[in-house]
Amino acid sequence: MTLTSSFDDGSLRLDGSLLAGKVDPAAVDSLQGAVGEAVEKLHAGTGKGADFLGWLDPLKMLDDEELVRLRDAARKLRDQTDHLVVIGIGGSYLGARACYEALRPVTPASRGYSLTYAGINLSAQYHLDLLDSLRDKKFAINVISKSGTTTEPGIAFRIFRSHLEDRVGRQNARGLIVATTDGRKGALRELAQSQGWETFVVPDDVGGRFSVLTPVGLLPLAYAGIDIDALVGGATECAVACREKTLERNPSRLYATVRHLLYRAGLSIELMVAFEPRLAQLIEWWKQLYGESEGKDGKGLFPAGAIYSRDLHSLGQWVQDGPRILFETFLSADSGEPSLSVPSAANKEDSADGLDYLARRQLSDINRLAQEATRVAHASGGCPNMGMYVHKLDAYHLGVLIYFFEYACALSGYLSDINPFDQPGVEVYKRKMFALLGKPGFDNPD
Repeated sequence: MTLTSSFDDGSLRLDGSLLAGKVDPAAVDSLQGAVGEAVEKLHAGTGKGADFLGWLDPLKMLDDEELVRLRDAARKLRDQTDHLVVIGIGGSYLGARACYEALRPVTPASRGYSLTYAGINLSAQYHLDLLDSLRDKKFAINVISKSGTTTEPGIAFRIFRSHLEDRVGRQNARGLIVATTDGRKGALRELAQSQGWETFVVPDDVGGRFSVLTPVGLLPLAYAGIDIDALVGGATECAVACREKTLERNPSRLYATVRHLLYRAGLSIELMVAFEPRLAQLIEWWKQLYGESEGKDGKGLFPAGAIYSRDLHSLGQWVQDGPRILFETFLSADSGEPSLSVPSAANKEDSADGLDYLARRQLSDINRLAQEATRVAHASGGCPNMGMYVHKLDAYHLGVLIYFFEYACALSGYLSDINPFDQPGVEVYKRKMFALLGKPGFDNPD
C-alpha cells in the first residue's frame, strides 16, 4: 500500500510519502486489526472513558430547539454590542478561538463583531490591557465553566463583570452576560439562576477539549458571524466518513496508525506546523486535545506547534540537524487562498533584491512551494513528516478537520491502552496552588 489516504469527497487527505524508511507499509497493514478493535470499542462504548463520548455524533450535542435559542441569544448580544469577552480556559475557549482566527478573514458577517479572551492566565498586565481595549466598545460577556470555581476564569469573571456593571448598571448587565455551564449544579449555575442570566449547557458526556461543537464554542462563534451550520455540517459528514474501514479512504485511521508506529519507533514529539498564520490557534487547540488525551501513565507523544516560514528562522536548524526525536505534520489547504502577486521591479535599482524571477507570481503559490521544499528538506535530514491537506479553509472544512482530529485522537488513545477522555494530572498544580494561596481545605503545598 501507499502511505496516502483521502476521504471520498476530497475534503481532507493525508500524504505520508515522506515517511519512507521510517514507517513500513507492512507495519501499517499489520496494525489495522488493533485499529479496528479501537473503532469498535469507541462506537460500542466499551473502551476507557466511555462516559465522555457525546462528541461522536455532532448532531446530538445540541438539538434544534437549543440551536434556535443559541442563535437568538447571539443575535440579541450583537444588537446591543460590538464585542464579546469570552471568559474560560483550556477547552472552554481554545476551540472557539481556533475557529474564529482561522475563519475571521473570510467571514464578512464577522466584521464589526469581535472576540477577545480573558481568564486564560493570571497576568495583571494582560487583563489591564484588555480592560483598556474595551474603553470605547460596547461589550458583553460569555463566561464558560463547568463548575464556576476554576481560578483563572473565576477571577477574570469577577473583574469583567464588575467593570460591565459599573458601566451599564447591574440590571442592564444582566442582559449582557451569558453563562455556559453545567446543566444542573455548580457555583456558576447557581449564580446564573440567582441573577437571571441566560444560560447554555456544557453536556455531561463531552469533555472540554471535545466541546467546540457544543454551546461552548458555537455561541461565541455565532456572535462573531461564523457559519456554525456549515461548521457542524462538516463535522457531521466527517463522522460518517470516519467509519470507512478502507485505509486509503479514511485518513483518520492512517493518521492514528502512523503516529502510533512512529511513537513505538522511539520518536517522542509531534510537531504540528502550518505555513498559514491564521492556523496558529487551531494548532493550540490541537495541542490541548492530544496533550491532555495522550499524556498519562508515562505514555504519549508530546504535541508541539510551529508556524513556518517564521519559525524556520528560529527552529529550522534544530529540526533539520538536531536529535532525531520528532516528526512533523504539515497542515494546509489545497485551495481558496486570496490573490496577491509579487510586484515587478519599477527600475534596475529595485531589482537589486534578486526577486525578479518571482515577479507576478501568486504569494499563495510561493508559500505552497516553500512548504513542499521544507517537507523534502526535513525528510532528507532524517525528520519524517506527513502532509495534511483540507480542501479549503472555510467553516465546512474546518468542521471536517475538527472532527477528524477528535476521532483520530480517540483511536490513538485506545491504541496506547490509555483513557483518552480524562486528565487526572491537570489537578495536581491546582492543589499545590490552592495550598500556597491559602484556600480553605488545602493546607499542605508539599
